[in-house]
Amino acid sequence: MTNFLVKTFVKDYEKTDNIKVRERYGTLSSVVGIVCNIILFVAKFAMGTLAGSIAIISDGFNNLSDCASCVVTLFGYKMAAKPADKDHPFGHGRVEYLTSLVIAIVIIMVGFELFTGSIDKVLHPTKVTFSYVVLATLIISIVVKVWMGLFNRKLGKKINSSVMLATSKDSMNDVVATSATVVALVASMWTDAPIDGIMGIVVSLFILLSGFDIVKETVDELLGQPADEELVTKLSEMVEENPYALGMHDLIIHSYGPGNLIGSVHIEVDGKGNIMEIHDVIDELERDIYEELGVRMTIHMDPVEMDNELLNECKNMMIGIVKNINKDLSLHDFRMVTGPSHTNLIFDLVVPHDCKLNEKDIKTAINDSLKDKEIKYYTVITFEREFC
Repeated sequence: MTNFLVKTFVKDYEKTDNIKVRERYGTLSSVVGIVCNIILFVAKFAMGTLAGSIAIISDGFNNLSDCASCVVTLFGYKMAAKPADKDHPFGHGRVEYLTSLVIAIVIIMVGFELFTGSIDKVLHPTKVTFSYVVLATLIISIVVKVWMGLFNRKLGKKINSSVMLATSKDSMNDVVATSATVVALVASMWTDAPIDGIMGIVVSLFILLSGFDIVKETVDELLGQPADEELVTKLSEMVEENPYALGMHDLIIHSYGPGNLIGSVHIEVDGKGNIMEIHDVIDELERDIYEELGVRMTIHMDPVEMDNELLNECKNMMIGIVKNINKDLSLHDFRMVTGPSHTNLIFDLVVPHDCKLNEKDIKTAINDSLKDKEIKYYTVITFEREFC
């Protein structure tokens, strides 16, 4: 069913990195959500009124809020598809993250309203009237919501959309909510206990937790997360396969919305090589990275000495020292300035975020390791943190 809808309503559906194609996916997801949720709201409101169940009516209004979320999503994809302009030179892709945030807020509001209504139902219980018609309606609702959840999850993974994945999660929350409502309805056949209100409380807490989870994920995207590990691995492999690249460091990738990645990296090259030839190869590597990975990459060339035995010996010595301090430490841009009384070792040191040692402790440990050497060494260290 999902493949049929995609092939029927999404032109050029295979070009998922294209902004216009993403907009078509978003429109399909939103329209399907609006239609399904309106039908579910009408059915549940009618059945809830018939049975006198706050849980069923609340569940129906939850579907109505989902309908509103779909409208917001539709607007969000339209905004995200706008081309870059003077005020937004990197495009409008991050509108998708803001849309996810709005959806999460709606989910939290619905959860809070359901929680207060359920508390009132526990304190002032009313008789719930069991009906097989109502039960059948709820079961059909569960089936529809399971399909909607799988539908949006598939689309979300296909185009890497946080909005659709949030919508999918919301649909699965509805499955739990409606299942709890079914339990309350069936339980009303044997007991007058306020099961309806209790189930409403359980469902509302579940919805609230889900909303806060989506908020966290979306805020993490807006604040800036490390680049995808698979993307970093593929990019590193492309650099390593280049015969002119002797090493890479300082990789940074910025996301300006799905499919809009901008990055930079430093690549070590032979300082005695032909600079024009190396520059041409590096330009080609930038183009290859964009064509294969979709990252607009800026590559900085760092010239290194290849045939300086003393420098290489000191570099290997320093690598061994920092690895003994912490195996996750790494250094680059290693240089050496020799003099009659001492030798300066100059390098950048990358410290992992989870390293418990501070910069002063690390520098002290390095200098202590150099005290017993025949040559007097001074270290000039630039400390850095990982970005990817």
